[in-house]
Amino acid sequence: MQKRILFFDIDGTLYNSKKEIPQTTIDAVKKAKDNGHEVVIATGRAPFMIQEVLETLKLDSYVCFNGQYVVYKGQPISLKPVPLEQLKALVNYVEKHDKPLVFLDNHEMVTSVPEHHQIKESLTSLLYPMPRLDKDFYLNHPIYQVLLYVSVDEEEEYAKAFPELELVRWHTYCCDVLNKGVSKAYGIERLLEYTKFEMQDAIAFGDGLNDVEMLTAVGTGVAMGNGHVKAKTVASFVTDHVDEDGLVKAMEKLQLV
Repeated sequence: MQKRILFFDIDGTLYNSKKEIPQTTIDAVKKAKDNGHEVVIATGRAPFMIQEVLETLKLDSYVCFNGQYVVYKGQPISLKPVPLEQLKALVNYVEKHDKPLVFLDNHEMVTSVPEHHQIKESLTSLLYPMPRLDKDFYLNHPIYQVLLYVSVDEEEEYAKAFPELELVRWHTYCCDVLNKGVSKAYGIERLLEYTKFEMQDAIAFGDGLNDVEMLTAVGTGVAMGNGHVKAKTVASFVTDHVDEDGLVKAMEKLQLV
């Protein structure tokens, strides 16, 4: 059996609609590892937000912050924080428009405002509480991702104002703000360079807009049946809904388990 390297998104891929990893998925990932395949998490989430997933699946390699923070076997191999001058400009701009921000380093997230219903609602969807307030956090910590709370209609204005930054929408209220040109595919490329795997040997599983580049780049991209239409369009094939064991079925189809 040819050794492959597998990249798994979390929300809507490993996690079902109840935000749980089904036992069938846990068993399939273990079987894939037993069969000699490398298993890596590829997520928009921060490292501190995926510890339970790593423990459940017994993994220590991951691509976080949509490619800006890459760890292989517990060792950071690629770190790409957002430049401080870009952060200062963004803070100045949003303050004029009365918009909240959330800053994330590899250990925690903090907010620029004491309370905000949009922050609460978006983070509740990730099972995460309202962050603590620290307006100057970004000045003293490497920031790998910013959560920007703007509407879909406002998004283009911010994209034009900050051409060196990438806005990736993941919630009705919110966009991830990243370095331009960085994506899960970028993080995967860094990890493959380090491990000497070829891109054709990489298989990725995902469902969201932030999975499109990843699904396009790898040798085989699998979109979940519950996925965004753009993810389905670029995928090698579309499996069943996550709640219908779509992930396990795809792994079986690819003879990984």
